[in-house]
This record gives sequence, structure tokens and C-alpha cells, in this order.
Amino acid sequence: MATEHTGTGDPARTLAVLWRTTERAARKDLGVDRIVAAAVDLADTEGLAALSMRRVADKLGVGTMSLYTHVPGKAELIDVMVDAVQGETARPDDVPGGWRGRLTQIARENWALHLRHPWLLQVATNRAVLGPNVAAKYDYELRAVDGIGLTDVEMDSVLNLVLAHVRAAARVAVEAAQVEQRTGLTDEQWWQAAAPYLAKVFDPERFPTAARVGAAAGEAHGTAYDGEHAFTFGLERVLDGIEALVRSRQ
Repeated sequence: MATEHTGTGDPARTLAVLWRTTERAARKDLGVDRIVAAAVDLADTEGLAALSMRRVADKLGVGTMSLYTHVPGKAELIDVMVDAVQGETARPDDVPGGWRGRLTQIARENWALHLRHPWLLQVATNRAVLGPNVAAKYDYELRAVDGIGLTDVEMDSVLNLVLAHVRAAARVAVEAAQVEQRTGLTDEQWWQAAAPYLAKVFDPERFPTAARVGAAAGEAHGTAYDGEHAFTFGLERVLDGIEALVRSRQ
């Protein structure tokens, strides 16, 4: 579940910070970029729950009020953080494989982005972040399916479909990594510990399909769930569906 939402700050003030139109002359050694970098680092290392204006100020070694000279508050800061990390995705122009190859590249860049910054999964972006990095990323990603026979609305929907799959798959992968950190056990170690007890209560004749498929998946992945496999398998199925739509337009 998301713990924060974009678009909850004052729109005019948020846009001013996103586009740096009112960068203050005071404390030029501080500035929005340095504040955002510190906030992103804090969220990366300690999670979004640790984020506050005071914690960011402490990290920078300045007074909390110094931050408000550049960023109105936490709500606006989160929008700028989201916009900042969107600028990290690679955007090559020569991706092989046509539209399908381009969407695959986009999906993998966004997958890696969410694994680098898992706090993104705690930010609901129903209200778009109207910043320069988000705009540039959206423009680039839309071009992956431009000119292949889709309407503008379908182009937007196709991109949102791919990114929704990425976000969902990344959430499960991040949660799997977090439970390993919290318990100190890998999935394999957990299954090994549980196996003797499960054998006493689980009857494969009562649940034959679950027993067969579960054993096959476990053997294939070395665990009950493989995040990379789930991401790739799901992406291919999403692209298959998009391909059917594209063919219907030809």
C-alpha cells in the first residue's frame, strides 16, 4: 500500500520547485538539487517512512528552516524526488526488435529503477508529477509505439499497461528481498526449515495438482517464486496482447 501520494502539495509551489523557476538566492550552497539528492538517499537507505524535512536537514547538516527556503514542504519534496529519479532511465534511440524490443527495453529500465529506489512503490502517482524528467521520460516511452497503427489514447494505454506490470512485479520482488532481510533467511532456507513440518500435514493425493505444479515450479526456480522469471514471463504475455491489438489495426 502506498504511504504517500503525489500531487498533495500546492500546485503552483510544486511546479515552481519542479521546474526551478523560483530558485532562491539564499544558501546557494544548498539548493533544490542537493536537498532532493539527500532526500532520495535517505529514502533509499532507510525507507520512505524515515523521510521528513528534519531528517533531510540533519543529513545535510543545516537547520530545518533552511530547507523551506528552497522546498515548501514534504508534499512538494516527494513530487520532486519522484521527478528526479525518473531522469535515471536510459533512453537509447537505436533499440533493435521494433516496437516490441523498445517496450522491452523500457520495461527493463523501469524494473531496474524500482529495484534501485523501492520507496517509489510506496508513492501513489494517480496525480501526475508535472516535472521535466517525468515529461521527458513519458515523451520518450510513447515514441516506442508511435506510428504502429494505434490511436493516441491507445498509445497511452499500452504504455500504462506495461508500466503497471513492471510496478506490480517489482513490488513482489522488493517484498521478497525485504522479508529475507527481516528474517535473515533466504527463501530456500525457509523452505528447508518448513519442509519437515509440511510433510506431516500436506497430503499430495488430496491436492494432486498443487503438489505436481508446486514441485515443478520449485525445481525450476529453486524456490516457490522467482521475481525475475515472473517479470519476464508476464512482460512477454503483455506484449503478446499488445501485438494482437497492433495486428488488428493492420
